[in-house]
Amino acid sequence: MNLSSSTSISSTTRTWNSSGRLCGSHPQLSLSIPTLKLNHQKTIICSAAAKSGSTVIEQGLGDSRPETNRIGDLSHVSGVLGSQWGDEGKGKLVDILAQHFEIVARCQGGANAGHTIYNSVGKKFALHLVPSGILNEETICVIGNGVVVHLPGLFNEVDGLEANGVSCKGRILVSDRAHLLFDFHQAVDGLREAELAKSFIGTTRRGIGPCYSSKVIRNGLRVGDLRHMDTFPQKLDILLSDAAARFKDFNYTPEMLRDEVEQYKRFAERLEPFITDTVHFMNDAISRKQKILVEGGQATMLDIDFGTYPFVTSSSPSAGGICTGLGIAPRALGDLIGVVKAYTTRVGSGPFPTEILGKDGDVLRFAGQEFGTTTGRPRRCGWLDIVALKYCSQINGFSSLNLTKLDVLSDLPEIQLGIRYKLPDGSPVHSFPGDLRLLEQIQVEYEVMPGWKVDISSIREYSQLPKAARDYVERIEELVGVPIHYIGVGPGRDALIYK
Repeated sequence: MNLSSSTSISSTTRTWNSSGRLCGSHPQLSLSIPTLKLNHQKTIICSAAAKSGSTVIEQGLGDSRPETNRIGDLSHVSGVLGSQWGDEGKGKLVDILAQHFEIVARCQGGANAGHTIYNSVGKKFALHLVPSGILNEETICVIGNGVVVHLPGLFNEVDGLEANGVSCKGRILVSDRAHLLFDFHQAVDGLREAELAKSFIGTTRRGIGPCYSSKVIRNGLRVGDLRHMDTFPQKLDILLSDAAARFKDFNYTPEMLRDEVEQYKRFAERLEPFITDTVHFMNDAISRKQKILVEGGQATMLDIDFGTYPFVTSSSPSAGGICTGLGIAPRALGDLIGVVKAYTTRVGSGPFPTEILGKDGDVLRFAGQEFGTTTGRPRRCGWLDIVALKYCSQINGFSSLNLTKLDVLSDLPEIQLGIRYKLPDGSPVHSFPGDLRLLEQIQVEYEVMPGWKVDISSIREYSQLPKAARDYVERIEELVGVPIHYIGVGPGRDALIYK
């Protein structure tokens, strides 16, 4: 999708206080198509052409390898993880790779993860709990123990898939150790956000945080509890009573408990064929050398430990979450693919160093259709942040990257890469800081690269991309030190270049 030639982009330094609230902004760049105007306090490094080659990228990076070899080289247990603030397009790659894997597994998060995929005839599916491999009829989809499961939502997804000719019978396995996310968790999520007022987190209000809270304080209910309906009411009563004690606006009545219990008796009967000891299932599959693909939800910059805390999710969407969320050993993991947009987006509150503020951000937003799959919220948009991407690559040990939405940049005469952070006194900041107060002071140094000004959405061979597009891809590889093996140039399954 192309950008309108009548719009403009401006880049701005956003200043955040320790609560993650914006407390100032400074316009740095105004980009009018076709005229570029620079009005900046940031450092801009102009580059007429990217350097070619890099000693830190594996040998053979420039080889044009066929799709079958590129995918066939992936290890028996591989993973697809987000390497920004989510919404990078992980679902599409998982859907494509799933055709070559026997099992696709979710390891963390819940219905706050929205994955949009398209079938072979271009029909769109928006998934939240069901792994993106479901469209491939030979694939088994596993919802692991680290996922929080909202059963009404899960059944709605299954019903929608079945109504569109996608068979789910015997193909979805739900861990008996996964925690149940109730409607009241969603109500509590909204109450918590209202309580935070102007310093709210910006959650999807799908109840993810409250459900993980129940899990951590050890009064949550798990899928396996549905097999013991004699004790289920007492456990649920404790959970609801705790919520009522914590939030005065949460109205808990005996009728609510009765209705929930009756509803979950029906859910228990329907879910029974899905319930599986997925820890045993996954390890047995590993021992039999089955091909397993792990689908991450959200992304590393939203990780509870490594993200922009507290403006993060409540799980571990980085590599470590694969082991704890599925019960498999670290040594079983092989290739991990990091998915990254050709620019950067995030939803909700929190720091975003390369953000393009105001209506100028609409250029990327509308060109890339940057509206949340789960909530429909407009995403904040900005330039690609190399510092954050390197940080995510270090944490996860990515073997390769999938660069998505390269086509969205097609109409820009110039494109910027945020390559370094520094403080106002010029001191370098070598990695993405965990301290929000330090992030307040960050200034971003940008490298400006030429655009290609031509539609690339129909291109399927890397060598056929315009030189400026190839320079952009190769400059990212050089700066991050990780090869880009997959390049997205459109939403469809076939709109993918193998490099």
